[in-house]
Amino acid sequence: LEPEPSAPKVPGATGEADPDRDRNTDPQPTERRPARIKVKLADGKERSIQSMSSVSYWSPDGRMMSATQFLKELFGTLPTFFADEDELRRIWSAPDTRRKLLDGLAEKGYSRERLGDMQRAIEAEDSDLYDVLAYVAFCTSPVARSVRADHARVSSAARFSAKQQAFVEFVLQQYQDHGVDELESEKLTPLLKLKYGGALNDAFRELGQADDVRNVFVGLQRYLYTPTGKAVGPSATQ
Repeated sequence: LEPEPSAPKVPGATGEADPDRDRNTDPQPTERRPARIKVKLADGKERSIQSMSSVSYWSPDGRMMSATQFLKELFGTLPTFFADEDELRRIWSAPDTRRKLLDGLAEKGYSRERLGDMQRAIEAEDSDLYDVLAYVAFCTSPVARSVRADHARVSSAARFSAKQQAFVEFVLQQYQDHGVDELESEKLTPLLKLKYGGALNDAFRELGQADDVRNVFVGLQRYLYTPTGKAVGPSATQ
């Protein structure tokens, strides 16, 4: 006699485990980006910022504020420090006047830390604090530090000697990697030691006298903030 054909096995019907039952078929959860908010300021233009609930903003008189409120108050304060972007660019292009501006803003409650929070809110971490101020004040799109550094390399090439240009290239790379704090006056000596293996005499032999070296260090900075024509980050209408 032919054996009776066996019934097809149904997974789980006789207590057997279904190999597909416990398999996770749901897509992997993706990290949600913070929601973006469009804020229209008194100039009639919109700024786009991230809504980051984990960041606390404080007014100069100790009130907790939202990012939107902070943005509006900063926008209202900036005209007391500069009238237009040309003036901001002139101030920011020299270490001494840049420090004076940052100190003045800190006295008004806008410390570097708070400006850094706004830098993240506008997704300009690869840019400069200059770009934060320009975006808030004039709705100018942020420019990456790498773009600024490349622009400065080209624009300053004929301004300095070959040996000075090598130091300029080193400073620009430090700025690109670490930010505008690398351009502070007190950073000059540490940068020279880092570049020339701690031997300042070698640095002066290559670059000239102390005044010449400072002129190179300060002079290169204005090339970083001339218009580049190439912007990244949130546009004025995002």
